[in-house]
Amino acid sequence: MTQPNETVAGDRPEASSDDPEPAGAASSAPVAPEPAGDRANRPRPDAGSAAELTEDSIVRFRSDRPQHGWRAALYTITGGLVNPGVGATERRRQDQLRRIRRPLPGSHQIAVSSLKGGVGKTTVSACLGLVLAENRGDRVIALDANPDAGTLADRLTTETAVTVRSLLDNIAATHSLTDVARYTSLAGRLQVLASEQDPAMSEAFNRTEYEQVCEVITRFYNVVITDSGTGLVHSAMEGTLALADSLVIVGAPTVDGASRASKTLDWLIAHGHGQQVADSVVVLSCDRMSKEVDLKRVRGHFEARCREVVEVPHDPHLATGGRIELARLRPATHDAFLHLAALLADGFGPRVPRAEVAPEQVPSLG
Repeated sequence: MTQPNETVAGDRPEASSDDPEPAGAASSAPVAPEPAGDRANRPRPDAGSAAELTEDSIVRFRSDRPQHGWRAALYTITGGLVNPGVGATERRRQDQLRRIRRPLPGSHQIAVSSLKGGVGKTTVSACLGLVLAENRGDRVIALDANPDAGTLADRLTTETAVTVRSLLDNIAATHSLTDVARYTSLAGRLQVLASEQDPAMSEAFNRTEYEQVCEVITRFYNVVITDSGTGLVHSAMEGTLALADSLVIVGAPTVDGASRASKTLDWLIAHGHGQQVADSVVVLSCDRMSKEVDLKRVRGHFEARCREVVEVPHDPHLATGGRIELARLRPATHDAFLHLAALLADGFGPRVPRAEVAPEQVPSLG
């Protein structure tokens, strides 16, 4: 007796034309061509890349939260319900910080120079180093290359017991960042390498020794700021100019301060550094200035000769000549050094060299 659902052998019904073919069986029926629309909708693995999925491209616009001024006050009072966004000043600062934090392959050496002393060269070196170190994630070091007992360490850490001379004496045994750190002091995140304070010994700091020091520290530091001496003809200065990727010339909006800065540029051009002058940044330290001096004319003279001019306003904290703390700078002073740092950070990537200006195109200071 068979069950109702069983089929007796030989009584199996023939498969209908609607039944699926057994797996592996060859089909003799022709395959219909794929519609053009289906081909267009087929996934294409090479249609894009992960680089396209950035925050800027996929996140809907929302105003940044303001951090300063009445905009920040309004945002706080309303609990964030009213967000006027950031103002032009704050947006400019954000742009400067993005430029300062630009990735840097390898190392970059910045030389800060002046033919005349007392115009704020060491102050500019110190503040520039502090701003770069505070806003970058890599290592920044300030080197005092003044052969005449420089004061860079005095303005930053007051630690001058260990100097660049100590590093030179033990340079053959310096193989790591830890080894270098034995000869530096720390100001915030900025490493400082002091100059020799004994004038009799500091005179021996020549070009060869400067290059030896730079060869070691550029292995471990991304940004090297050199506070050079006031003279342009001493041996260490030759090495500073030869290795510098960026050049900062410091002057002042006074008759002697402006003319000395301009003569510094003349000397550099006469000795084959014309392209460095064209790419340089001139800093006008406005600690000493007079209403009788035409600041606009001074600025125009240097703008024609160099890439950019930055004015650093008078600041009581810097005028004391003591240890520098960024938190104690006036906002306008801090902004000036942020601007300077951003300009120099623009040189961390590829940059088209600026054309040198013919002398007849430069506005006279006379």
